[in-house]
Amino acid sequence: MERNTQLVGQSSSFLDAVERASRAAPLDRPVLVVGERGTGKELVAERLHRLSARWDGPLVVMNCAALPEALIEAELFGHEAGAFTGATKARAGRFEEADGGTLFLDELATLSSGAQDRLLRAVEYGEVTRIGASRPVEVDVRIVAATNEHLPRMVEQGRFRADLLDRLSFEVVTLPPLRHRQSDIPVLADHFARRMALELEWPQWPGFSSAAAAQLQTYDWPGNVRELRNVVERAVYRWQEPDSPIDAIQFDPFESAWRPAVSQVQLPADVPLLREGEGQGRAAPAPVPVGVGHDPGSCADFRLAIAEYEKAILASALERCRWNQRAAANALQLSYDQLRHALKRHKLG
Repeated sequence: MERNTQLVGQSSSFLDAVERASRAAPLDRPVLVVGERGTGKELVAERLHRLSARWDGPLVVMNCAALPEALIEAELFGHEAGAFTGATKARAGRFEEADGGTLFLDELATLSSGAQDRLLRAVEYGEVTRIGASRPVEVDVRIVAATNEHLPRMVEQGRFRADLLDRLSFEVVTLPPLRHRQSDIPVLADHFARRMALELEWPQWPGFSSAAAAQLQTYDWPGNVRELRNVVERAVYRWQEPDSPIDAIQFDPFESAWRPAVSQVQLPADVPLLREGEGQGRAAPAPVPVGVGHDPGSCADFRLAIAEYEKAILASALERCRWNQRAAANALQLSYDQLRHALKRHKLG
């Protein structure tokens, strides 16, 4: 995992988090990195690897939310030829690939219960068994995991194994959101803007106008550093006067007088499906779509109206989550099994 950006900041909350990661790096123990989306969890994972004795070993990355549930265990632990349909040849999993190095598990909270069971055994005993194999393989892997969920609450809800959390949380590094790093906003904006100006081959970096700087400073940054980088780089490349300070900031790249109208069953565009609060990434309940189903004033079939309304909510959540059923379940505050039953009942999947 090679990055073209760095951990940049000067606020005390940010420096404290980086210092905690740096102190934990030389220890051959699991580390859990917690933070909202866009706060730099991947960069902290890379720092933990580079400052450890495993720095010359592999750093293997796996996004646990990017794969269907049926493939996660095969991707993590590997499989033998013929273990399942489509497995034409044996394949090593991410654990074996990371032998002697670090395995970074992003979006840890999305792991299925079966994958959690196998992961616990791998962490506990240092061995993995490929799907379809009868003998385990010893591996020497350090685990760094990241999440934007509040895992202790998931344990209370029965959605995450308590013993696995105990094993992975030797050290927990919690990254502060950008809205609580006010002094870092101008530093980060200048850093990203200078790099973009250099990429565009500007003769010099003219800076931001006072009005533009104030806009950057007062914005809430729900997407954190990742969003800041996009906003700043977009502002630089759109600016047509390299000799004068940048004076135009557009936070929403989709803002347009010709923006397509919202469909009847789509969730409101100005209300994000996933809201992440400080210290947790718990999804808020999905906004209820307005105007779907039967007209309440003329409804003569109560059950049909409720069924259509529920179907519209499910379809809207799936669309907003790009058909990722686990993300949709979290957004609607349902378990994965509850969502699957509802989708089956309404013939949505």
